[in-house]
Amino acid sequence: MGQYDNLKAGERGAMLSIAAYLMLSFIKLLVAYIGDSDALLADGLNNTTDVVASVAVLAGLRISRKPPDLEHKYGHFRAETIASLVAAFIMISVGLHVLLDTLERLMRPDYVQPDMLTGWTALGSAFVMWAVYRYNLALAKRIQSPALMAAAQDNRSDGMVSIGAFIGIFGAQFGYYWLDPLAGFIVGVLICKTAWDIFYDATYSLTDGYDVDRLLKIRHTIVQDEDVLEVVEIKARLHGNQSLVDVIIRVDASLNVAQGHAITERLETLLAKKHDIFHTLIHIEP
Repeated sequence: MGQYDNLKAGERGAMLSIAAYLMLSFIKLLVAYIGDSDALLADGLNNTTDVVASVAVLAGLRISRKPPDLEHKYGHFRAETIASLVAAFIMISVGLHVLLDTLERLMRPDYVQPDMLTGWTALGSAFVMWAVYRYNLALAKRIQSPALMAAAQDNRSDGMVSIGAFIGIFGAQFGYYWLDPLAGFIVGVLICKTAWDIFYDATYSLTDGYDVDRLLKIRHTIVQDEDVLEVVEIKARLHGNQSLVDVIIRVDASLNVAQGHAITERLETLLAKKHDIFHTLIHIEP
């Protein structure tokens, strides 16, 4: 599967998330209003922002599929990383809102016992989000998409949030009414934590951070070639879901241009096959 086909496949995961969030946010907000639950209300608000975040991911994946042009010679792959960043900003804004709102409710003594229907709604939605998470996680790993991986992390966080809401609502049935707004507060903390993780990964990529262990494995693969005497320098950066690698190698000075070119082609093919790296620039020194 080519890199553009991978991005197209990733759109299916984003659309699945959008459909799930639209359905769950409507159900949760309606049931939370009827059953008077702070925890489920916070969970539903979280899902409404997830709709916007998932739309941003979908837009990023679609923009990433655009072929290179005069102003973007490397293509538009970083659009999906920017989409992850947008999703993080949306999530953190809602997370802070939920934290402040539920903290205010915790400070008030007039706690209300939520209807248990809100608890079953939260528990059911946790199972739905876990299924969506498993699908998107497997797809993100297969196509190596940072935006879809961020969406999968958000799916998992949402499942945990719903379980926390259920626990708070269930506890409130036994007179621990403060558990419901407390669960809502914990929901806000989890939203902010997930947003920070996505933000960190996106900024790490955009500032050309790269996994040191993976770079060492790439170096090891190159140095195993019989014609490579030394790897003088190697560096890499992420461009969306693609790795761009620059390498300087030292070879026998008696080799001619054709022989040197054959070495670079052999290494490029090897890195593509073994490490899924399709953009490698190799400089040869005698």
